Amino acid sequence: MVLMLSVLASASAEQTNPIDKVLQMIGDLQTKIIGEGTEAQKIYDEHAEWCEDRSKNLGFEIQTGKSNVAELQATIQEETSTIAALQTKIEELSNDIQTDEADLAAATKIRGTEASDFAAEEKELTTVISMLERATGILSRDGRWCRHVAAEERNQHR
Repeated sequence: MVLMLSVLASASAEQTNPIDKVLQMIGDLQTKIIGEGTEAQKIYDEHAEWCEDRSKNLGFEIQTGKSNVAELQATIQEETSTIAALQTKIEELSNDIQTDEADLAAATKIRGTEASDFAAEEKELTTVISMLERATGILSRDGRWCRHVAAEERNQHR
């Protein structure tokens, strides 16, 4: 029995030895912490790499943006001068249009006056032509009178 007790005592001593238990727990904790640390370092490295990449990309974007700003400012200045030139051209064309409209109005007035003058002259000439046609008709019918007038004219010249 003593032998059994001593085997049981040594088995229970190994199982219940608090220092061994604490050392084992500390070892397990150390392994767990080292594992968590390795995982945290991996996550940190990934995040740091992302941050570095993002920083580089933002740097390039800033440089590109700055060069775009210079280009856009040059374009704005160019377009501003184009606007000024076109506004001047618009003013010139507006003045030309006003002048042309005034000339057109004057020409229309002249044409109106000429048209009324022409109508009056045409009416007068039509009346004269009509009178001459009637006179010619009358004189043709009475040929004797024409011969008489012609003879008198000859006598006057002699």
